[in-house]
Amino acid sequence: MEKFLIFTIVGLSLSAIYAIISSGLVLTYTTTGIFNFAHGAIGMLAAFTYWQIRFQWGWPTPLALLLVIGVVAPLFGLVLERVIMSGLAGTSEATKLVVSISLLVGLIGLANLIWTPGQSRPMSTFFQGRSLDLGVTSITYHQAITIGVAIAVAIGLRWLLYRTRIGVSMRANVDDRSLALLNGARPDRIALISWAVGVGLAAVGGILIAPALSLEAGSLSLLIVNAYAAAIFGRLRSLPLTFVGAMAIGLTEGYLAGYLPGDNRYLAGMRPAAAVIILFLALLFVPNPRLRTRTQLREFFPSPSRSGTFVLAGVVIAVGVVMVTTLDSGSLISYGPVFSLGIVALSLVPLVGFAGQISLAQLTFGGIGAIAVAHHGGGGSPLGLVLAMVFAAAVGALIALPVMRLSGIYLALATAAFGVAMDRWIFNLPDFDLGPVRVSLFNVNSTSIDALSLFGYRFDTPGRQLMLSAVAFAVVAMLVAALRWSRWGRQLVAMRDSEVACATFGLDLRWPRVGVFTLSAAIAGLGGALYGMQLGTVSPSRYDLLTGLPIFILVVVGGAGLIGGALFAGISLFGLIPLTSGLGPLFAKINTITPGLAGIGLGRSPSGVVPLMSDGVAPLRRDRPALIAMVAAMIGAYALRLAGVIGNWPFAALVAAAFLVAGALATARASLAAGREREAAPQRKLADAGIEWAGIARAWSAADLAAMNEELSFDGTGKEGAAFVPARTGGPEPRGLGSLDDGPGVRSTGSAGGGSQAGRSDEEVVGGRA
Repeated sequence: MEKFLIFTIVGLSLSAIYAIISSGLVLTYTTTGIFNFAHGAIGMLAAFTYWQIRFQWGWPTPLALLLVIGVVAPLFGLVLERVIMSGLAGTSEATKLVVSISLLVGLIGLANLIWTPGQSRPMSTFFQGRSLDLGVTSITYHQAITIGVAIAVAIGLRWLLYRTRIGVSMRANVDDRSLALLNGARPDRIALISWAVGVGLAAVGGILIAPALSLEAGSLSLLIVNAYAAAIFGRLRSLPLTFVGAMAIGLTEGYLAGYLPGDNRYLAGMRPAAAVIILFLALLFVPNPRLRTRTQLREFFPSPSRSGTFVLAGVVIAVGVVMVTTLDSGSLISYGPVFSLGIVALSLVPLVGFAGQISLAQLTFGGIGAIAVAHHGGGGSPLGLVLAMVFAAAVGALIALPVMRLSGIYLALATAAFGVAMDRWIFNLPDFDLGPVRVSLFNVNSTSIDALSLFGYRFDTPGRQLMLSAVAFAVVAMLVAALRWSRWGRQLVAMRDSEVACATFGLDLRWPRVGVFTLSAAIAGLGGALYGMQLGTVSPSRYDLLTGLPIFILVVVGGAGLIGGALFAGISLFGLIPLTSGLGPLFAKINTITPGLAGIGLGRSPSGVVPLMSDGVAPLRRDRPALIAMVAAMIGAYALRLAGVIGNWPFAALVAAAFLVAGALATARASLAAGREREAAPQRKLADAGIEWAGIARAWSAADLAAMNEELSFDGTGKEGAAFVPARTGGPEPRGLGSLDDGPGVRSTGSAGGGSQAGRSDEEVVGGRA
């Protein structure tokens, strides 16, 4: 009984922390419609700030708490809403998620930039070593304070939402934003207050839980995954149900810590994965309210052209050849993942870009592919790559079937829960039997992968492996483009634009959704297998959730619906970042926050940067002489590099200079042509103007007079009507088809009405006919 009470108190303490954190998450979502994945990272940053002020600088505890929770955290929330979140109006769920996930990655990088990772930072609890005697057991002051704070938060939020004017405005803004506006509510002010309160609650939770854990940025940030499950229990709306969910999760973790056998290797990882398993089950079985949607989104991704797709594939292979022939082995190993993990990024294009579905576990599917090729690609057998795609596709289908009714943030949370469960538990299991089948994973720590052997040719060097990945990327890119051109691809795009409209036309979207999820997992499995071949030896940490988040971020930043977006992600993450990190330790630290910074600004340009880059080089694409000159200059620089005349850095400088000069020349020529076009446009417009503008916008011509006579059915013979003669304007006057005199107006040669019109002005004639 004593043991049960001890771990009940432990569970209640965890429940209180999860309740505090998840209540802030629910508050910001219900009032702004943005699910903040960075909520845990904000709590982590607050914990680091409190440690710095309280333990490094020696400030008193009350003053440090007041500064962090009462000043720094609310101000951070205000800045966050005003600078970042307010720009997400009218964007898709994927864009909103990318911005919040980018904030998560950026804050983790910022913490590692300020506080060197790996160092011990002891953080004592409140009233360290003191406890309250409850008879059969005891409770520490820190645990009692944590439970008391949770109760105070519950009472305070209830009072805020139901007893204050701003709280009523918050609830009204959730129920009907338009009606709230008509009644004088201010949504911008409501959003500011919600983010200030939500960030403050994240700070409280981070400070309370930090003493029980090591002060490490990644683990503290991912602790929020446990609070996600509590928020889902509350259906992202109900704070009382959120607190109930937090109690269920905290008590489950407490009892697992006390009663789960510690010597069982198969169950050792179940306790850290318990919360995400509960989250996954809650997403499946708890009814989820309809997500907030808009009928008009700001993202636009055009269908890829056939010529552009083939050119892109050729450029990828050409770049691979240049890298293989110019870089040394060490550089090839560093930049090798550009194309292999670029394939993992490419797997997101049909899923996120075409279908509008969200998956945060693509690198997890890549890990499944690596496991398959490790155990079935012995001796370099190509069967390993085939099974890597088959196994990843099978797991993707198994995950997609139960979650196919989910979309938006619910699907993102389900895939995140799956990825974390694989990281914390499944990938670390020893070998086991599943009926007659022997299942082997990463052999507890790591496993080796043999290089591919195809028709007797072994891809056993970094250069060959990079070239293999480049060709694979080009082939998969063309297949993805072919999918976009197909009927299935058009169905996926229609599903992304409006599932309601698809249902109205009788389209069954269940199987297209499962199919694209399966295909995406298969592509990710291929990319993960090729990446594993490049590494030679792989471990679960290579395929965890945090490692995969920057890939997801940069694909959407590049353009989720574009093949170029995947290439942008691969080049940015595994080309530019390693390149600049080699310039010094400072650049390496700054690069830890680069993916996050790139994603944070996505709300300003939700279609991504690739369309902007495409618009920038459009003059060069249209200027064939400049394009040919640029290619010739690049080939010349490449020849000089192969001949050993220049090194890699001068070669890169020459290539960049050729591109910049050709681009500037094409832009200048396009500007000149546009200037001439603007100058000629008025004259051409006048020349092309209709007959009604003759004599007003331009001088009369013989063609104008003939057209007017024909329009008015004047033949000048006296049988049909009078010939039209324009008034003299000072120059030689064209003659009509009829007999004209030298005076103004029109002289009749016999009209249909038989009346003479001689001496009447043009205005009178026109007015009379009108």
